[in-house]
Amino acid sequence: MSATEEPQKLYAAREPVFPKRVSGQFRNLKWIIMIVTLGIYYITPWIRWDRGPALPDQAVLIDMANRRFFFFWIEIWPHEFYFVAGLLIMAGLGLFLFTSALGRVWCGYTCPQTVWTDLFFAVERWIEGDRNARLRLWKANWDAKKVRLRITKYIAWLAIAVATGGAWVFYFADAPTLLVNLVTLQAHPVAYTTIGILTATTFVFGGFMREQVCIYMCPWPRIQAAMMDEHSITVAYRDWRGEPRGRGKDRHEGEGEAALGDCIDCNACVNVCPVGIDIRDGQQLECITCALCIDACDDIMEKIGKPRGLIDYMALTDEENERAGNQKISIWKHIFRPRTILYTALWSGIGIALVVMLFIRSEIDMTVAPIRNPQFVTMSDGSIRNTYDIRIRNMSHDDSTFQITLTSEAALEVGLEGTDLLTVDVPADTTHLQRVYVTAAPGSDPANRERTDFRFWVEDLQSTARTSRDTVFNGRDME
Repeated sequence: MSATEEPQKLYAAREPVFPKRVSGQFRNLKWIIMIVTLGIYYITPWIRWDRGPALPDQAVLIDMANRRFFFFWIEIWPHEFYFVAGLLIMAGLGLFLFTSALGRVWCGYTCPQTVWTDLFFAVERWIEGDRNARLRLWKANWDAKKVRLRITKYIAWLAIAVATGGAWVFYFADAPTLLVNLVTLQAHPVAYTTIGILTATTFVFGGFMREQVCIYMCPWPRIQAAMMDEHSITVAYRDWRGEPRGRGKDRHEGEGEAALGDCIDCNACVNVCPVGIDIRDGQQLECITCALCIDACDDIMEKIGKPRGLIDYMALTDEENERAGNQKISIWKHIFRPRTILYTALWSGIGIALVVMLFIRSEIDMTVAPIRNPQFVTMSDGSIRNTYDIRIRNMSHDDSTFQITLTSEAALEVGLEGTDLLTVDVPADTTHLQRVYVTAAPGSDPANRERTDFRFWVEDLQSTARTSRDTVFNGRDME
C-alpha cells in the first residue's frame, strides 16, 4: 500500500432511519396492538382483587417477600413452580408455532422492542414532523429550533421511559403504596435502581438503537430461520409481477409500457420501513414482517390503477405456483399443515394439563425433612426416637386446624414438640414449621431394624382434606 493510499475502512457509521407515516389495515392493526399491549402493561398493577383481609388486594402481584405469585383468583406458591415452567414452555412453543405459520409475526407486532420503538417513532413524528421534515432537521446545522425540538423530543421519550420502568416495579409491590414511597423518597433503593436501569434501556433502545437491537442484539432472527420453511407466511415482493420497474418518462405508451412491470420504483415501501431495508431485494434478516410496506405499496397501486398485492403476505411456494399461472393458494393451507398442527397440539396439551392441575390441586401441602444428625436417639427407657421437621402449607383463605398422624405396618408413635396434642393451628395462606417426634418401643421391630418405611398424614379438620408424604424410621441395626 502506498503512503498516499488510504486504509480500507472496515466500519460504516449507522445511517439513521426515518420511517414515513403510512395508513392502512396493517398500520391500523399495529396501532390496536400497541394500545392494547401498553394498556395491559401500564394498567394491570392498579387493578384490585379482593382476596380477604390477610392477603394483598392487587390483582397481579409477584410477592418476592413471601415467595408467591398472585394472578386474579390464582395463587402460585414456591413449590408450584411447575406452573411457571409450563407457561414458559407454552411461550416457547407459541413462538415456534407462530413463526412456522406466519414468520416473524411476533417481531413485527408484539415484541416489546417493536412496540416501544413504534411509540417513540410516533412521538418523533408528532414533534419533528414526517420523514422529509425529520431528514431536513437531521442534516441542518444546530440552531435554536433544532435544539428546542430535540429537547422536547427527549423529554417526551424520557417520560415514556420512566413510566415503563416505574410500571415494572409496581408488579412486585402494592402499587399505590409504592408510588407514594417513590414520590416521598422512602422506597427501597432496589426500586429506584430498577426504575433507573429500565428507564435507561427503554430510552436508549427505543430512541437511538431501534433497529440495531433487532439486527445485532436479538438472537431470534437467527433462530427463526430454523422455524420457517417454504410454506411459512412472510412479507415478500412479487418480482415476477413488478419487474422490470420504471417510473415517469420510462412508462410511456406502447411497447415500453408493456415491457415494464407494476412497480413504478417510487420507494414508498423503503420510506415506511422501520429497519430501513428494501423488501424488493428479497428476504433479509433485518425484515421484521411488520407489513407497513404492504400498506404503502397497496396505496400506490390504487392510485395508478393496478391490482393490490404487489407486496403481500405469501409463502415461497406461492412464487412457483403464481409464475405458472395457477390460482393463488389459500393462506389457510399454508397455516394448517402437519408441522403447525403438531405445535398446536403440544401447546394446547400443556395448557390443558396446567388448567387441570390448577383445579385439582389440594389447598394443603406438606414437606417432611428428617433430622439426620443424629439419625436416632436412644431414650432413657430404651425406646428409639427419630426427629422430623414437617412444613404445613395452608393454601386456603381460612384459618385451619391440622392433625398430624402416621400409618405404618410397624408399631410407631407420633408426638409434637411443645404440645401433648396432635393438632396445630395454621393461619390462612401461611406455612407452619412443626417439629415432630416418632418413637419405637424398646425391643420392637422398628427399634431393632435399620430402616422402617412409614407415611405421615396431615388432615384439615375443617374441610377433611388430607395429604401425605412417605419417609423412613431409622433404628438400631441388630444384625
